Amino acid sequence: MTTPEFVLALREKVGHDPLYMGGVTAVVVRDVPPGAAVWEVPDVLLVKRKDSEEWTPITGIIEPGDEPDDTAVREVWEEAGIDARVEALLGVGQVGPVTFPNGDQAYFLDTSMRLSQIGDARPRVNDDENIDVGWFTISQLPPMKPRFRLIIADAVAQMKRPAGYRPRMGYHKRSTHPKD
Repeated sequence: MTTPEFVLALREKVGHDPLYMGGVTAVVVRDVPPGAAVWEVPDVLLVKRKDSEEWTPITGIIEPGDEPDDTAVREVWEEAGIDARVEALLGVGQVGPVTFPNGDQAYFLDTSMRLSQIGDARPRVNDDENIDVGWFTISQLPPMKPRFRLIIADAVAQMKRPAGYRPRMGYHKRSTHPKD
């Protein structure tokens, strides 16, 4: 999916000035099958973005009236052509400032979630935002931004030890306590 219509309408009014929007990061994890060797690790679904040629988990903008979990499921379908379900909240934090190639600026309040695939369809590039898609073992990820590595690690930690996992509150944690 390209830039949502509501963002285009806002951009007509504010130009390239910063917008603050809701976003999602959908980390689709495929666990190792039961009985697999101890050294086997889960896979994560990544897309290679057309605009930056960077590998990332699936991301998207929450449209007015949508819930973050519904947006995550929709974005996985739109970008990779597979059905998925949300399994867990990984965290919430600010992303940005982001400056897009056309000069638009934005900040995102990002909700990151771990998802699992429904069925066994092979992922495919299903939109015009990406140029490649595939499963990567978490021990051999391609180069990517530290935030994405962090949230992928969180996804696996939450999957392996759900009772002890606490969702991350902020990706660039700085104290806001007045005494700090």
